[in-house]
Amino acid sequence: MNNSALVVGAGIAGIQTALDIADAGFKVYLVEKEPSVGGRMSQLDKTFPTLDCSACILTPKMVDVSRHPNIELLTYSEVAACRRNGEGFQVTVRKKPRYVDINKCTGCGSCAEACRLKGRVTDPFNAAMGKRAAIYVPFPQAVPLKYTVDPTQCVYLTRGVCGKTLLCKDACKANAIDFTQKEEFVELNVGAIVAATGFDPFNAALKPELGYGAYPNVITSLQFERLSSASGPTAGKILLDGKEPKHVAFVQCVGSRDQTTGNLYCSRVCCMITVKHAHLVKDKIHDATVTVFYADIRAFGKGFEEFYDRVRAEGVNYRRGYVSEIFKRDGKLVVRSEDTLIGKPIETTADLVVLSVGLVPRPETNALAKLLGLTNSADGFLAEAHPKMRPVDTAIDGVYLAGCAQGPKDIPDAVAHAKAAAAAVIVKLRQQMAHS
Repeated sequence: MNNSALVVGAGIAGIQTALDIADAGFKVYLVEKEPSVGGRMSQLDKTFPTLDCSACILTPKMVDVSRHPNIELLTYSEVAACRRNGEGFQVTVRKKPRYVDINKCTGCGSCAEACRLKGRVTDPFNAAMGKRAAIYVPFPQAVPLKYTVDPTQCVYLTRGVCGKTLLCKDACKANAIDFTQKEEFVELNVGAIVAATGFDPFNAALKPELGYGAYPNVITSLQFERLSSASGPTAGKILLDGKEPKHVAFVQCVGSRDQTTGNLYCSRVCCMITVKHAHLVKDKIHDATVTVFYADIRAFGKGFEEFYDRVRAEGVNYRRGYVSEIFKRDGKLVVRSEDTLIGKPIETTADLVVLSVGLVPRPETNALAKLLGLTNSADGFLAEAHPKMRPVDTAIDGVYLAGCAQGPKDIPDAVAHAKAAAAAVIVKLRQQMAHS
């Protein structure tokens, strides 16, 4: 027990935490609720301010955790129970049925090609900008590269029938499809736990005045990320209904620093995400007019201010002022705002409006907090023991935080926080070994 740790969440923070603990010689159980590791970073196209390929950074680490001899991956699984066991914890993990035997599945994709719902199921990985089958891998670089049946969409699982035969099962030459699978429970004894549950993007529909959900050409920053990605539904081309937008507007602080939503905090990454997206528009659509509506620009990180200056030099227009309303007039989107630098209300037309949504805690975070006995800070994220002196510790001895579970962070800060959490776990496990 004293030689192992549990990491909950396999985004970039959870992956880095697990790798560091495992490299120190300790056993790590890495639990991820999705069928693949990778988290939110796997949905990104480029990273700011260097514009590096996100997958090129993340994918090698995903492969590393799958091959590390000290790491046991528990994907498509969730923590169901946790209780104290001496100095450590006894944890129950629920493994959801994939309805695919991962030992037999070769990842060939024949089942998805044969699925009667191919191209008809909304794809969460592509932020609802694309479609997939009812049996799927989240993305081509998924780890493990094993297919999973979506139990909420599969016609056989929801209705008990799938034509005359089970199309996916007939197509699978490896005979990996198994609809008799049931959920399983695994008991783990660990000496420390790290919560690395990440974040969700703010639900822009909670700001109805901005037109999200009412107008198809009002999208969120995560949806734009998938549009601009070479692995996305448009193969990296910024297209809506097959057309390139010529007038693009970005709206910042959607769901952040906002008393109407209760999210009073700054999400830290939104300003630079918009800078990156504005650059991508100018890079891919050279004659596009790009306008950014902002409250303040918070370019605090290494190279951030220089990136911001570069994008303005590329011709991106910045207008300081909150957007009050987005509506349609004569078939065009109209963004109504105020330019506080000139003290006048303004209206700007656009073919595409991108809402730079803030970061909020995942719903699963509160459930995990109850299981582990953790508390939330005022912003809803998990509370650390002390914001300055103990930023990765919690009030529960042996439980630590990593990445955006503790609060909004960009990738470098999430990785640094994860490495700090791993160091704290290593110290804890070595102390327990010394006492045993």
